[in-house]
Amino acid sequence: MTIEFAKSLAGHDKNHYYLILKKEERFAYLTDGSSHTIERPKKKNHMHYQIVKQIPEHILAQIKENESLTDEKVRCLVKAYERSINK
Repeated sequence: MTIEFAKSLAGHDKNHYYLILKKEERFAYLTDGSSHTIERPKKKNHMHYQIVKQIPEHILAQIKENESLTDEKVRCLVKAYERSINK
């Protein structure tokens, strides 16, 4: 299972971080676990988000602990990533 984070570049959610659930040709389905849950992800054009290339090791370790994704787990991962970049 490949985990990728994305940063929104446009729209009312600019500079908001998401977890990418699925990618299609022009769009990706993004979740943050709260306003955009796994059941109702945000559909975003590929030109309006940027994939995060470097994910800290402690976040990757959290992902590997529990392979199944829930909204609560996604919220924790996104918050942990936001805290790690704001240090």
